[in-house]
Amino acid sequence: MLKSLFHWKVLLNILLAAAVFTGLVWLTFRWLELHTNHGKEIPVPNVMNMSVHKAVEILDDAGLEYEVDSFKYDPKFKPFQVLQIYPNPGAHVKGGRAILLKVNPRTWAPVQVPDVLDRYKGLAFRQLEAVGLKVGDTIYEPNIQRDAVIRMQMNGSILKPGAKVPRFSVIDLVIGTGPKRNVTVPNLVGLTVQEAKAIITNNLFEVGLVEHEDGGQDESDIIYYQDPEGGAVRDQGMQIDLWASKKTPGQMQGKIRQLNSMYRMRIDTSLPPIRYEEVPVYNDPTPIPDPDPVKTQPRPEAKQAEQPKPKPTAPKPANTNTTTKPADQPKPAEKPKEKKVIVE
Repeated sequence: MLKSLFHWKVLLNILLAAAVFTGLVWLTFRWLELHTNHGKEIPVPNVMNMSVHKAVEILDDAGLEYEVDSFKYDPKFKPFQVLQIYPNPGAHVKGGRAILLKVNPRTWAPVQVPDVLDRYKGLAFRQLEAVGLKVGDTIYEPNIQRDAVIRMQMNGSILKPGAKVPRFSVIDLVIGTGPKRNVTVPNLVGLTVQEAKAIITNNLFEVGLVEHEDGGQDESDIIYYQDPEGGAVRDQGMQIDLWASKKTPGQMQGKIRQLNSMYRMRIDTSLPPIRYEEVPVYNDPTPIPDPDPVKTQPRPEAKQAEQPKPKPTAPKPANTNTTTKPADQPKPAEKPKEKKVIVE
C-alpha cells in the first residue's frame, strides 16, 4: 500500500496539481489588479461652494462619476450651489467612483397640504403651520358646523387635501358660523325628490326619512307630504322627512289625511279657556276704642308728633277706666272719628 502511494507517477500528479492551482491563484490576483486599477487612485477635487454645473465638469475631467441630490433649501446660499460632497475633498478613490453632491435647491421644496376639513379652526391653524404653510384670510360662511373648516382656498381656487404646494404658501380657510335658529322650513310639496334634497341642503337642513310609495328610490317621484310642514319654524340642522309618490298630491289625499293624524295633532280651540282669577280677601276692621277727648285735639297731637324724644309717662287711671266702662264704647254714629285715628 505504501509502495503504491510513493510511486513516481503519483508524486508527479500531485506536483502537477499543485502547480496548476498556484498558477490559477496568481492569474486571479493579477486580473483583479488590472481590473480595479490597484495602486492607481484619484484624489477627490474640492468643488465646495461651486455651482453644480461647474462641479460636474471638474468631476468629468477627473474621471469620476457623480450623483446630485437636492439638499434642504437655505436662503443664505445661492440656488444650485454645492453645499456638501462625499467622499470629502482630498480623499483618494478609484477611477469611476461616484461622488455624491448635495446642492442647494432653487426654492423651498413643495409640501403636502394636510387634511384639516371638518376640524376645529384652532387645530387646523396648528397643522398648517407645522408643515410650513401660512394661514391667510378666514372667511366665515353659514354652516351647521360652528368654527369648523369647510373649504381651503389658494389664490381663489379650491385646494384639496394632499395637494403639493410650495412651502410658506398662503392658504385661505372658509369657516362655518354655526346653525341659525327659528328658520322657516321651505314648502317642498309638489317638487321632485331631487329638487327637495337640493333645497334642504341649501337651507342648511338635513334630509331625514325619504319614503317612496312604491318602495323604490326614484328621485323623480313627487313629494306629497313633509314633516315638519312648510312654513314651520325650526333650527338649522334639523331633519326634514319626505314622502314621495309617482302620483300628484291631489291623488294622495287619503294618505295625507292618515299622515296628518300622526304628525299634525290639532288642539280643539272651541272650548272656552280656563281662567283663574284671584279673589281678594277682605278682613273685618278691628274696633278701636274711642280715644280720650283731650288727646283728639289737633294741636296737642301735633306737638307730640314734633317732639323728637317724648318722655315716658305712666298711663292715667282715667284712660284705663274709660276703656272698661261700657258708656265709653264707640257708637255707630262716631265712625268718622275713627278715620282720624287710622290716619295717625
